[in-house]
Amino acid sequence: MEYKDTLNLPQTEFPMQGNLPRREPGMLTRWQEMGIYQRLRQQSDGRPKFILHDGPPYANGNIHIGHAVNKVLKDMVIKSRQLAGFDAPFVPGWDCHGLPIELNVEKKIGKVGQKVDASTFRAACRSYAASQVEAQKVDFQRLGIFGDWEDPYLTMNFGYEANIVRELGKLAVNGGLYRGAKPVHWCADCGSALAEAEVEYQDRTDPAIDVAFLVADPTDLAQRLGLASPVPAAIVIWTTTPWTLPANQAVALHPDFDYVLVEAGGKQLILAADLLESALNRYGLSEPKVLARFPGSKLEGLQLRHPFLDRQVPVILGGHVTLETGTGAVHTAPGHGQEDYEVGLKYGLAAENPVDNRGVFKPDTAFFAGQHVLKANPLVLDKLRETGALVHAEDYPHSYPHCWRHKTPLIFRATPQWFIGMERNNLRDKALQAIDDTRWLPEWGQARIHSMVANRPDWCVSRQRSWGVPIAAFVCSDCGELLRDANTFERVAKAIERSGVDAWYDHPAEDFLPKSIQCAHCASPHFEKVSDILDVWFDSGVSHACVLDARPELRSPADLYLEGSDQHRGWFQSSLLTSVGTRGRAPYKSVLTHGFTVDGQGRKMSKSLGNVIAPQEIINKWGADILRLWVASEDYRGEIRISDEIMKRLGDSYRRVRNTARYILGNIHDFDPAKDALQVPELLEVDRWALALTARIQQEITSAYDEYAFLRITQRIHHFCAIELGAFYLDILKDRLYTTQAGSRARRSAQTAIWHILEAMTRWLAPILSFTAEEIWSQLPSTGRAESVFLSTYYRLPEVPEAGQLLGDWERLLELRAAVGQVLENLRKAGQIGANLEAGLTLYLDQTWRERVGDRAGELRFLFLSADVEIRDISERGELPKQLPGLAIAAQPTSHAKCARCWQHQADVGQDPEHPEICGRCISNITGAGEQRNFI
Repeated sequence: MEYKDTLNLPQTEFPMQGNLPRREPGMLTRWQEMGIYQRLRQQSDGRPKFILHDGPPYANGNIHIGHAVNKVLKDMVIKSRQLAGFDAPFVPGWDCHGLPIELNVEKKIGKVGQKVDASTFRAACRSYAASQVEAQKVDFQRLGIFGDWEDPYLTMNFGYEANIVRELGKLAVNGGLYRGAKPVHWCADCGSALAEAEVEYQDRTDPAIDVAFLVADPTDLAQRLGLASPVPAAIVIWTTTPWTLPANQAVALHPDFDYVLVEAGGKQLILAADLLESALNRYGLSEPKVLARFPGSKLEGLQLRHPFLDRQVPVILGGHVTLETGTGAVHTAPGHGQEDYEVGLKYGLAAENPVDNRGVFKPDTAFFAGQHVLKANPLVLDKLRETGALVHAEDYPHSYPHCWRHKTPLIFRATPQWFIGMERNNLRDKALQAIDDTRWLPEWGQARIHSMVANRPDWCVSRQRSWGVPIAAFVCSDCGELLRDANTFERVAKAIERSGVDAWYDHPAEDFLPKSIQCAHCASPHFEKVSDILDVWFDSGVSHACVLDARPELRSPADLYLEGSDQHRGWFQSSLLTSVGTRGRAPYKSVLTHGFTVDGQGRKMSKSLGNVIAPQEIINKWGADILRLWVASEDYRGEIRISDEIMKRLGDSYRRVRNTARYILGNIHDFDPAKDALQVPELLEVDRWALALTARIQQEITSAYDEYAFLRITQRIHHFCAIELGAFYLDILKDRLYTTQAGSRARRSAQTAIWHILEAMTRWLAPILSFTAEEIWSQLPSTGRAESVFLSTYYRLPEVPEAGQLLGDWERLLELRAAVGQVLENLRKAGQIGANLEAGLTLYLDQTWRERVGDRAGELRFLFLSADVEIRDISERGELPKQLPGLAIAAQPTSHAKCARCWQHQADVGQDPEHPEICGRCISNITGAGEQRNFI
């Protein structure tokens, strides 16, 4: 057998990287035909459960690279848990209600009430969402994701919609749900309130203005401050939302801050003492005269004149007032701000909202009727100038809330909405405790969501749209009180279970209400349906109830939720609040987050930058396994970089792993484990070492899978293939595999070891390189082998006696080999040899090294791949330097001829006239009893 022939596979054709896009679809077909997911469930029945709950992507548009990262990470977790001996079902899901689907349907058939009725519109939305689910499903399966694709969960399934109503009913009955007219983020383009998770902040420039509120009664001010005579002063507020001034109801000061009444430039102004200098510099005023200094509490109740409306507003006190910027006095419009609303409740202020659903001032709004609020700022400034109340105005760049869909600025607007109260039933405190009881990966996720929940306002769960689950509740027609009756919610849920949300709209209220119903608050028998729909974050947030609790193969709480880091304010939080609100605990035991994809330069993916990379492009060019390898090879806890250059480098890494498997398969083509495998005591020593090393690496890899440390796994496998196997073990095995007799102990020992190694390594690869691992599996020789690698568990490697001692001994021998390699490299650089086989070695050893070498001395040339090795005592080294303590090495070109068969340079080449070109060892291996080896 010639060396060059070993590069060809005698009986197998293992895939080249360029063939992955072509070969992978065939593997998908095979998995589908064998029903791999259903087989896994059957085989795993009775094992311990591991539940990863899939957060539903939105059913709209093609999957993007972020989708691919998320689903591949989940798939790697699921497959590794399955291989570890768990029953790890995976039920994928989709979020199917909401505005983006509505907008797409509106483009096709028009808006509800204009060109189409609500029922027809909802049917069109359902059909559109279903088509999007099917398209995304194909893309996810192409990535090699295993899951229950035949029966995924959809938030628009009738059973799911019914369970949403049941969960809402629980919150209504326990008092967690209430209706209030408080300010919420409002998108004029959506025509609806938005949840916190639907708000994103973008830079925007608005006018920042300082406005004077004149004191209505200067005498009252003088008495409060102990002044000798009345002073016509003004409190100055600072705001970046001039359009909210028509709704002003008060001016807030901090009770404990120091304020000053100053005279400057002929004006008498009241400002926070700590902000006096910056404010006067802004106004162009200097040399202020301080007339009084006092705490904010002194002015509580002082009446001020509205700057352009004919009314007076009071001075109130609030802890939300800061000294970060402005004047220390806060314009307060309870209808347009959460903090304003909360302090307004304390003082009984009206949450006046002069703005309609379109973001336009209502017809009875003085001066600005019919104007869009975001276009009204210049008009407000003109009015302030007209009344002399404008002290200063300048452009102010700041971060401002925008709609995540339309990317347009939002307004805070008080409207009647439905809320889940954070203080009701101690929801906030319970949620914070549940956060502390959960494992967060990375750990910083705990502090992030803890802060968000600690500071979030009540959750606005109502939307004024058409495509969604209705807030299937009744309110008293006379007093507006919510009917908190569990049986009523259940009757609605059962109707929806039969025919979907249309049941709510198609049936009259009498079909759901008890016959003798009375309002618990006013005893009225009259009730009316709520017309709003639910926030889609509530839909997905109750998936723990609608999926984990509802499907027999799952359970709640889940072992793991895994999503992008943006879900701390989204799905992680909505799931937490609904679960704590109805069950008193989190729906998850652990939460793992990953970062966002960016390009090779760290820039966010953007169509305008032209740096968007679609997963479909990668799959078509490189194959899904390369994409999967990319996901596993990046530190997903931070930003995840992707570029063509990164993918090319991964292609090189893939080839290293593939070629290792290809080499092993090529050299066990004639190996039948049932007949040819040797027991551990029969193996040569280096083969026992290789198995001991593989067992140690398997412990590292399975531990890393337990910790979801995929980068560590890819690095360790690559190192194993490139260094421990490629640069050493497989390199020295070539002589035994290619030159010894086919059925000899030396060759069978090597085949036994590499067969065991590839059995183990194929399973290590399976969660990451799923297609490649399956193809390796299909070509591994075995009897009674499972049909798929995924129907197996981690390989049970044969136990090597005294493995620790063996690994330690070979660690020393590998140090010796490395030292020899340095000496041979110097000889090669000097042009005296080409390959190591052309050199003879003399090792000068002390007693310690002699003991380390021991009986292996006669086989050391196979360790070094040299022509021969002579061992002498260290005392004979002469002037030679020591490569290691107690060790010196001499190397010289050999004068022996090269064997045409084994390529070794040996003294006996040509001594046999019948075989003039080969050495005596090869002659023995061809015609005689064959050589005997014990170590190498």
